[in-house]
Amino acid sequence: MTTSPSPHPADAPPPADIPSPAPGPGPRAAAALVFGSSAAVLVVEIVALRLLAPYLGLTLETSTMVIGVALTAIALGSWLGGRLADQVDPRPLIAPALGVSGVVVALTPLLLRTTAQWSPALLLLVASATLLVPGALLSAVTPFVTKLRLTSLAETGTVVGRLSGVGTLGAIVGTVLTGFVLVSRLPVSSILIGLGTLLVLAAVLVGGRARRSRRAAAAALATVVAGSLATGFAPGGCDAETRYHCARVVADPDRATGRTLVLDGLRHSYVDIDDPTYLRFAYVRAIASVVDTAFPEGEPLTAHHIGGGGLTFPRYLAAVRPGTRSLVSEIDPGVVRVDRERLGLGSPAATGIDVRVEDGRLGLRRLEEGSRDLVVGDAFGGVSVPWHLTTSQALADVRRALDADGLYVANLIDHGGLAFARAEVATLAAAFPHVALLGKAADIGLDPTASTVGGNLVVVASGRPVDAPAIQRALDARDVGWRIATGETLTAWTGDARVLTDDHAPVDQLLQTDRGPAAR
Repeated sequence: MTTSPSPHPADAPPPADIPSPAPGPGPRAAAALVFGSSAAVLVVEIVALRLLAPYLGLTLETSTMVIGVALTAIALGSWLGGRLADQVDPRPLIAPALGVSGVVVALTPLLLRTTAQWSPALLLLVASATLLVPGALLSAVTPFVTKLRLTSLAETGTVVGRLSGVGTLGAIVGTVLTGFVLVSRLPVSSILIGLGTLLVLAAVLVGGRARRSRRAAAAALATVVAGSLATGFAPGGCDAETRYHCARVVADPDRATGRTLVLDGLRHSYVDIDDPTYLRFAYVRAIASVVDTAFPEGEPLTAHHIGGGGLTFPRYLAAVRPGTRSLVSEIDPGVVRVDRERLGLGSPAATGIDVRVEDGRLGLRRLEEGSRDLVVGDAFGGVSVPWHLTTSQALADVRRALDADGLYVANLIDHGGLAFARAEVATLAAAFPHVALLGKAADIGLDPTASTVGGNLVVVASGRPVDAPAIQRALDARDVGWRIATGETLTAWTGDARVLTDDHAPVDQLLQTDRGPAAR
């Protein structure tokens, strides 16, 4: 018995009525897709931190949440994208993944700022969605492309390894480009709108000329344009988006020359442009009370300020102690620009205030030994003093820079059980022989009948004794409403709080999350 030959041998072309699958991306196109999508995921992750900082604070918890959601998106997109690529032809999936990601990325500033204004309880949910959706879709592009490039088992390792390396390189470039170039030159909303537009355009290129693809692309671009226009009217705008902050300058309706510097939604400084001796915030009046008590009236000082903000206290020293030389370490060049352009800061020659754009810890190390009469700590990242400025090693740098009678005064913020403030006082007590704490009576242990509420505290440390009665008189004269604690009272208040070190300084965990009504 004979069998007839198969009408379609294995090596014969398919019938004319069965279309051949569209060719997959070439090696360069594949690399570009993987590189670009991986870079975009990291751009979105870094910029999301800046968008959320005004509402959630620039804290370790916020950073951890954003990184965790981004990694979840990458894992989810890679896993589901790989499974989907094995079940269906991934060619028609790449363009929608890019296009939908682009739309969500471009709308992210509008969605987050509107939610923060009208439905704050939903902010975490919306923020997670705006990270998860584009992150997962963009991460799925790599397994889609990898599947299309695998034409032989013999080259599996080469293809997978090459595209994996290209994706990692894209992530690195996205990270470096955002951190060192984009954020310093563009508002975060512009970065996301621009990235979203690029992703939609990439979807158009990948999708081809099919009528359905053209319609989808037109709808996506229209959505991006509408979202971009609406972002300009969204709440939560900034006068300036600096490298680290959303900055606004708010005029005081009750004082013609009064201005409040608001960074990420928190009041950081109050400046009277014409009268630098006018001190609005209680903690600044407390610092002035300490310094005015510790040094003879009108005597010029050599001071170093860790953190600039609106430069309220350096201006005060220049006014009441002519000839004072203040060196300021301010990490954010955008804040310095606001000081000069919106808050009337003059030249160093005229004011005696020299501002260096640098990290506070590095600025301390550059100071010569015994070169300062006064060091003022007033640096904050959100609601927290940056942890590396709180440790025994950082305070050793402070003490090295001070002369024998020098004074260190620092502004702290804490709430609830005040665990961070107690730890910082314990750390100061290990570095200096004389320490005092200024604050509301209930917060510093002088009113045991009242519960602590927290807010601003001012800590004083020196190699010489602190004149507590004189400081209290100065506080009362300025109507601060604070008390000063020293000696056994302060030791009892500190309790068994840990000493913070470079090896272990869990500042964010010690802090309570309630911001309260404090100025900063």
